[in-house]
Amino acid sequence: MAFEPPRRLVKALGEAAPSGDDWLEKLPEAAQQAVSLRELTVERVQVPGGRSSLVVLVRLPDGTPAVLKLAPGRARPESERAALAHWDGLGAVRLLEPAGAEGVLLLERLHPDVSVRSLAEAKSMLEAAGALRRLWVEPPAGPVFESVAERTGRQAEAMRAGADAEAAPLVDAALAVRDELLASPPESRLLHGTFRQSKVLAGQRSPWLAVGPDPVVGECAFDLARLVRDRVEDLIASPSGSAITRRRVKRLAESLDLDQERVRGWTLFRAVESGVRARRVGRSQDAELLLEFASWL
Repeated sequence: MAFEPPRRLVKALGEAAPSGDDWLEKLPEAAQQAVSLRELTVERVQVPGGRSSLVVLVRLPDGTPAVLKLAPGRARPESERAALAHWDGLGAVRLLEPAGAEGVLLLERLHPDVSVRSLAEAKSMLEAAGALRRLWVEPPAGPVFESVAERTGRQAEAMRAGADAEAAPLVDAALAVRDELLASPPESRLLHGTFRQSKVLAGQRSPWLAVGPDPVVGECAFDLARLVRDRVEDLIASPSGSAITRRRVKRLAESLDLDQERVRGWTLFRAVESGVRARRVGRSQDAELLLEFASWL
């Protein structure tokens, strides 16, 4: 079978690829090797798929459905492997192969086309929050994962360097709130890192399970930031979008026993960071949506 990367993946990786990176060129051969080594039967490549990895629906030699995932090193797949091993199926997709070639993950098969986003908004937010709560466990000992301070520190430097005059006030506000939040952090937990509704899929052994973490260790409020801005296009299009956003912050914070202002602060920082990054790579429409959303916070 020819392993043609989905257009979504090609575009997303192309935006951030360092000079000389040839991961996409080598991907078809790497996928074929991974399939042959494990004696897998390929069903199909998941389309449109994600923005950082190739996802292939396969069957194990005994016929069990599974997922083969290949990701470049800059997507931190080995960090994902470590987090999934630590969760061991609790609230998240189960890792079927604890060790393997770097950047190649073999996972249990969920329902790839059925995410919690398919539910009505109120229900989807409730289910997503419940799924996220199960992931917040004590991190393993040692420097296994990046910290929130480390990750946002890199992002803060890029924001300072990449902000134009129009975005500068929001960038200043985002950087200030980051400093405040890091000055007195609550208890640290292992976090999903990039959690949103599309990262929660229907499963067999549990109604909803999280997939695709970019794990980080820090306070739980950080993990809600992407969820607050879920369906941002609909929020911006709504005349009451700003009020809906404030209610989301309040309800999610209350449902998970978190400080509302800390949820708001991390949502602001992460929205501005995403908006500045989108503008830097030429996604001007996404940038406008994200920065307008951030201005409501």
